[in-house]
Amino acid sequence: MKVGILGTGDVGRTLAGGFAEIGYEVLMGTRDPHADKAKEVQKKVGKAARITTFAEAAASCEIIVIATLWTGTENAVQMAGKNNFSGKVVIDATNPLVFSQGMPPQLAYGHTDSGGEHVQRWLPAAKVVKAFNIVGHAHMIDPKFPGGPPDMFICGNDPSAKQLVTDILKRFGWTTIDIGGIEGARLLEPLCILWVIYGAKTNSWNHAFKMLRK
Repeated sequence: MKVGILGTGDVGRTLAGGFAEIGYEVLMGTRDPHADKAKEVQKKVGKAARITTFAEAAASCEIIVIATLWTGTENAVQMAGKNNFSGKVVIDATNPLVFSQGMPPQLAYGHTDSGGEHVQRWLPAAKVVKAFNIVGHAHMIDPKFPGGPPDMFICGNDPSAKQLVTDILKRFGWTTIDIGGIEGARLLEPLCILWVIYGAKTNSWNHAFKMLRK
């Protein structure tokens, strides 16, 4: 099975490595695969992934991960071709962060809307699942913590898509909690801010969320 990752930053490269480890063929989409930056990324990921255009990554793959900075997300979706997402599982790993006031960042949307809902509206024929947005890239694959595996909260409108993402997360070392429809991103995206605030306060980025159950 093929997975297309839109974005070649830290999150994209980390997830590319994770998918490659569990046997997926990985294509990483970027605006210009011939640019020097893209060539450097190809050297870093090696055989784990192939750098290509947004459009080829979206068209050629059964699963698509959006791992762009929020400011470039809508443009990346447009360049990928919205029809290339139709009927596919789309994992939205983005956070709609605004840095105009410095650190910590603010959310571009909150309480009554979310980035996840924007992605679903841009791609009405896709099965969007919000995931990977509540932890830093360093711990997205095989997270190791003294208290055991952390929880990844996900949301989305399609049950089968969420089950597929849950299965992927299990192979990546996560326990998954499904909080419902895509509007749940209104709660998950603020968790990113909480994660950042704690990291900035402690000058440590080795933390994740866990729901304790009795």
